[in-house]
Amino acid sequence: MSEAPGAAPLHPVTDRVREAMAVTLRHCEELLPEAEWLAKLARAEATGTPLRIKLGLDPTAPDIHIGHTVVLDKLRQLQDLGHTVIFLIGDFTSTIGDPSGRNATRPPLTREQIEANAATYRRQAELVLDPARTELRYNSEWSDALGARGMIQLAAQYTLARMLERDDFTKRFRSGSPISIHELLYPLMQGYDSVALKSDLELGGTDQKFNLLVGRALQQEYGQEPQCILTMPLLEGLDGVEKMSKSKGNYVGITEPSNTMFAKILSISDELMWKYYRLLSHRPAAEVAALKAEVDGGRNPKDAKVLLAKEITARFHGAAAAEGAHADFQRRAAGGVPDQIPELALSGAPLAIGQVLKSAGLVPSTSEALRMVEQGGVRVDGGVVADKGLKLAAGVYVVQVGKRKFARVTLAA
Repeated sequence: MSEAPGAAPLHPVTDRVREAMAVTLRHCEELLPEAEWLAKLARAEATGTPLRIKLGLDPTAPDIHIGHTVVLDKLRQLQDLGHTVIFLIGDFTSTIGDPSGRNATRPPLTREQIEANAATYRRQAELVLDPARTELRYNSEWSDALGARGMIQLAAQYTLARMLERDDFTKRFRSGSPISIHELLYPLMQGYDSVALKSDLELGGTDQKFNLLVGRALQQEYGQEPQCILTMPLLEGLDGVEKMSKSKGNYVGITEPSNTMFAKILSISDELMWKYYRLLSHRPAAEVAALKAEVDGGRNPKDAKVLLAKEITARFHGAAAAEGAHADFQRRAAGGVPDQIPELALSGAPLAIGQVLKSAGLVPSTSEALRMVEQGGVRVDGGVVADKGLKLAAGVYVVQVGKRKFARVTLAA
């Protein structure tokens, strides 16, 4: 028997239920409707029946970044309370392209790209979730089976007026920007996932609120108890402006080398650091508050940033790697060469410096290499290169562009 929407729980609200509610709300942006979720938690506690909690991610890029872990961590917390966690890979919805927050149509991916990315997502999600207690699903299971008739029947459950209530659709409609019909299907297909999985709660970033609500509405249309929705704040990328995204280059991938991960986190602003602490750190809130008070009182904010970088790096690479990354960063800051740098061999010496830098992958083009030389941003064996016409003879060289890009190049005639 299910509770009526908004009604008081039919089962007692115990201390364990209150604790589960506190875990749910911690650092979240919005929980809708709270009363229904409390009722679901109370029912689960009284009956011993786990709730079904869903997170869907479209494999639009080959890597998960720490922005994704804001939601994945919340999913793990609810998993640790004993509920069933469903990690849904949107291999079907990726072929449509989620228009959330976009002012243009998202280019669809090929099936080969989707399958490759999906395999990576699965492996990387297991770095946060307990794979033994995670239900892994792909929405092509039910979406492919819908067919044309099923798609039309699904579309009949929602109106165009309600679809255009979505903020990004409204803005594009008013500005005269194109909206493809297939984009209107995306929220319906994501919502239908909730019907297929009979989810009790769906998680997502704040930009997913409309889509999550569509799932709730469709469940009601299909005679199911509607899911609650939980949105988590979006994490800004390293630039502190845009949402973290691999396409914007402002991300920290969870499988990046430890030295790279550590250095990237140290590059964030002092102000953004505290949001990273709030959404990413597993330290107790009181400990973070005390650390912030010390910084406000005059302690160097870099000390707090180092602790954060070590914590996150250790989470994905281990404590020893985090300490090694810190030592490596200190060596680089003092002008030293990192322990881990790419190595390659080139023939045809003597070679122009621009060609060497491009071949080493340190710059995208020779023109960019020459521009970096003009700005004093290129070093060979620690010495600044001032001559754009420099040619390197046969030998072994450590070449550097900027503060972070290194390579050890062996040149042969």
